[in-house]
Amino acid sequence: MSLLSRDIKFVGGVGEARARLLDREIGVRTIADLIYRFPYRYIDRSRILRIDEVDESMDSTYIQLRCRVVGFAYSGELRKRRFMVECSDATGSCELVWFHGIKWIERRLEVGREYLIFGRPSFFRSRLSIIHPDIEPIEQALSRKQQSGFQGIYASTERLSEAIGVKTMHTIVHNAWQLIAAEKDAIRDPLPEDMRRRNGLMSLYDALYNIHFPQSAERLREAQYRLKYDELLGVQLTIQARRSERKARNDGFLFPRVGEAFNAFYHTKLPFSLTAAQQRVIKEIRGDMLSGRQMNRLLQGDVGSGKTMVAFMSMLLAVDNGFQACIMAPTEILARQHYASMSRFAEGIGVRVAILTGASKTRERSTAIEGIASGDIDILIGTHALIEDKVQFANLGYVVIDEQHRFGVEQRAKLWTKNLQPPHILVMTATPIPRTLAMTLYGDLEVSVIDELPPGRKPIRTFHYYDSARLRMFGFLREEIAKGRQVYIVYPLIKESEKMDYKDLYDGFESISRDFPLPQYRTTVCHGKMKNEDKEAAMAQFKRGEADILVATSVIEVGVDVPNATVMVIESAERFGLSQLHQLRGRVGRGGEQSYCILMSGDKLSKESRARLDAMCATNDGFELSELDLKLRGAGDIHGTQQSGDAFELNIANLATDTQIMQLTRDEAIAILDKDPKLERAENTLLAELRERHRKREKIDFSNIS
Repeated sequence: MSLLSRDIKFVGGVGEARARLLDREIGVRTIADLIYRFPYRYIDRSRILRIDEVDESMDSTYIQLRCRVVGFAYSGELRKRRFMVECSDATGSCELVWFHGIKWIERRLEVGREYLIFGRPSFFRSRLSIIHPDIEPIEQALSRKQQSGFQGIYASTERLSEAIGVKTMHTIVHNAWQLIAAEKDAIRDPLPEDMRRRNGLMSLYDALYNIHFPQSAERLREAQYRLKYDELLGVQLTIQARRSERKARNDGFLFPRVGEAFNAFYHTKLPFSLTAAQQRVIKEIRGDMLSGRQMNRLLQGDVGSGKTMVAFMSMLLAVDNGFQACIMAPTEILARQHYASMSRFAEGIGVRVAILTGASKTRERSTAIEGIASGDIDILIGTHALIEDKVQFANLGYVVIDEQHRFGVEQRAKLWTKNLQPPHILVMTATPIPRTLAMTLYGDLEVSVIDELPPGRKPIRTFHYYDSARLRMFGFLREEIAKGRQVYIVYPLIKESEKMDYKDLYDGFESISRDFPLPQYRTTVCHGKMKNEDKEAAMAQFKRGEADILVATSVIEVGVDVPNATVMVIESAERFGLSQLHQLRGRVGRGGEQSYCILMSGDKLSKESRARLDAMCATNDGFELSELDLKLRGAGDIHGTQQSGDAFELNIANLATDTQIMQLTRDEAIAILDKDPKLERAENTLLAELRERHRKREKIDFSNIS
């Protein structure tokens, strides 16, 4: 058994009881688990300050003080006791306070003696005080050889912190390192020396030592860089190996024909000229369909960029080659929207389209299921209902998943089994994905981007109003409605909540009814708890122009296309993430008129909320917003609640900030696998172990979509 795989109980300061606690609370079972659990911040003990150098902005301070007076004080109705120590140096005085462990500290403090004091400074009436500081006699501190002037602080739990404090944890890590230092070759470096030299990387041994016991700020940065590099290289070796395996397979349907359906639509039915970006993406898809390999392609495009048109035209290629196609959407509203537009596109070109959703009536359901099984239906549009066992295709060759992140991996995978040979796959998202995230979540896919809007679209103008400007906002809505335009007003909640102080839909509807006296302004309501037929009726009423205002929740985030709607008001906008705000804004600006988005918020905003709202006002670029969203929220929330969390459980790397390292490791992984696809060569044995370690930490298999 290697040293790193040895049970943690054998490390000095641990033992049986603490080993069980470390395992239960933070999953640390072995020395390797402990050594690869890095500090999340550091305390700088390298510089001793004077009292006059301390200010309240500091997280911690390290001071040499002489103990002058000790005593007790009592406060409150229960006469709560606290231990007080008056200390000083040549520049001023300071008060140390303990509420717990008083007997222990009282026995160890001597009046007139000097101590090194460490703790978080606070000020009351300009007087410095430190509550529950660490103390150490100056003689003991000067005689002790420290590993580093920086003390690492490790993430913990409440129960673990009570049993093993910061100082004890630091001691345990130190004791573990002493075992490693005594055993030669305990840490084997997976990176060949030429790779380390080429990328300017320190050795793994030095990196692990300096991450726990930094010898300087510069050595800490070098250690962090090396460990991030290892982690992201392991991730990329996993992703790129999967990509190589897929590319090596010749298991894709060939669609060589551009036939009657495609040509008839392109020459006689296309409602507008394709943008250069749409033409480029169709060519990329066409290239996949001629390659002999199964297509796995991600199509990114901002709201309103024309992804649906690309999807429809590429489905016509499948139909022209004797195959069926389907598109799965996450909501009834979006599926119906696709059905309405694609049925219109298909008229007169000999392509038969059907729809199947959970709310489909008996006749609609039987027409779809029987038609798709017999081959009478060419294109089936639907929701999760498409993956039901009853739905059997005659010859499914092409699958489109819209807003794919709203489906689970297993839900998506059920569609691939609807044919003996997996169909071509196109997954689409209107949520722009930051580049680093795309390289990890979708590194196995080919990626296409529609990065321009159809001609004639005007940029949406976005404004942020506080609640105090509500009357001004209402006045603006009146002006737009007077021009014959329509308005969305979106709320984060359906009903009032005791836990969250945000605007709610029902209260908003009543307020609008007062400020816009009905029936002068016709208002309808749509939210997620309504019956499907009621939602459909409300949306149809708004789309036909029979309602001036649609009061809704974020259920309208996708799939609603009303070109006459020119204003989107988002109440309690601070409640929404950037991605969702951008999606909601994309519901307007779909016609030729100038459109507006108004973000309403309370007066008190957090720094992060203000940054989101400012960014929305500054740009309409979804990719720019997605990068900021990643930095503000991290990768864990980018895809909402259904599949939250990073695809890989990253220990030290940060997808928001480590773009350069991600690109370097991606290129390195591709080069390595080109020479040794299965990492079977002797010199790559440790790299294979690195890949396997990170493959086991893969939490969500986003990339292997088929």
